[in-house]
Amino acid sequence: MKFNKVLENLKTYEAGKPIELVVREFGIKNEDVIKLASNENPRGCSPRVVEAIQKEAKRANLYPDDSMYELKEGLAKRFDVKSSNIIIGAGSDQVIDFAIKSKANENNSILMAKTTFAMYEIYARQTGTRIIKTKSHTHNLEQFLELYKNNRDIVIIFLCLPNNPLGECLDTKDVYEFLKEIDEDVLVVLDGAYAEYAKFKDKNKEIVVQDLIERFPNVLYLGTFSKAYGLGGMRCGYGIANSEIIKTLYKLRPPFNITTLSLKAAIEALGDEKFVNGCIEENFIQMKLYEEFADEMKLEYIESFTNFITLKFTNSKKSSDIAQKLLKKGIIIRDLASYGINAIRVTIGTPEQNSKFFSKFREVVYDSTR
Repeated sequence: MKFNKVLENLKTYEAGKPIELVVREFGIKNEDVIKLASNENPRGCSPRVVEAIQKEAKRANLYPDDSMYELKEGLAKRFDVKSSNIIIGAGSDQVIDFAIKSKANENNSILMAKTTFAMYEIYARQTGTRIIKTKSHTHNLEQFLELYKNNRDIVIIFLCLPNNPLGECLDTKDVYEFLKEIDEDVLVVLDGAYAEYAKFKDKNKEIVVQDLIERFPNVLYLGTFSKAYGLGGMRCGYGIANSEIIKTLYKLRPPFNITTLSLKAAIEALGDEKFVNGCIEENFIQMKLYEEFADEMKLEYIESFTNFITLKFTNSKKSSDIAQKLLKKGIIIRDLASYGINAIRVTIGTPEQNSKFFSKFREVVYDSTR
């Protein structure tokens, strides 16, 4: 059977290993496995969300409100925009898919950082468009600008702020200066999946969404409920842009693209700001322990503005070996070798999970030097 030619060399996205797989593969008890690979909120979601889902489950036979009125009104109030500026997706990655399909084809190209969220490239390759990447793994705006000026067929630029999977984040003023150089017919997707963390840690990283889309009518801002809000399993994200962009993206949106339970969960999560802020505050308290641990173990790390940290190894140790040995001890982390980086990405867990990671990591490093 023949399929579309663009799919021949397309790699599938590799999600973090589920706990169940590690239990089956290594015979480890479920309770002895900790997952620090997918940047989920280790504190879970707001108790208000759990209660709301339990009540809403009685309506699971009904399709959700496809206008998503209550959620869009809540987001509009939060970001001081109009509901007509908002589109809801099954995770923000579905909105990424809409954005790419709205502009990209085999006759143009898309620009992104060398190491960034893998779904930008995967969705882009499905359209046959050309992928252009910076030489730098992290976001280097000088390289972005040079590539943009030398490739006039670029129709979409992706900026991941903060960047996944590395954790670095540009200052807002630098992003704005860059955006001034971009033609208004080029769609700039500013992915703020971890923006709540960056804003908490450093006000210089804060994106005021209402100001952003007013100044730059070619920018699409992305947000998600999967990270700080603890709803990774509910798959709900959103895009915010001028109404013309949103109207176009709506042409690509299937009906009922999130579930009745997802919709209710997102509405309740958005209303419990105290819970979210508490999670973010605890995240950076625990991250400090990781930085101290890295210093103790003589590891390099990238300063992170997210809920994860990237730990880099010298040539004497391979990240893949470390990741596999940790896996056998019931610790699931993300190996970045596939990105060409000798490093691992570790989600900041609960105090208990982090303590276990530090202990098992020391064991692994000791074993590898014997």
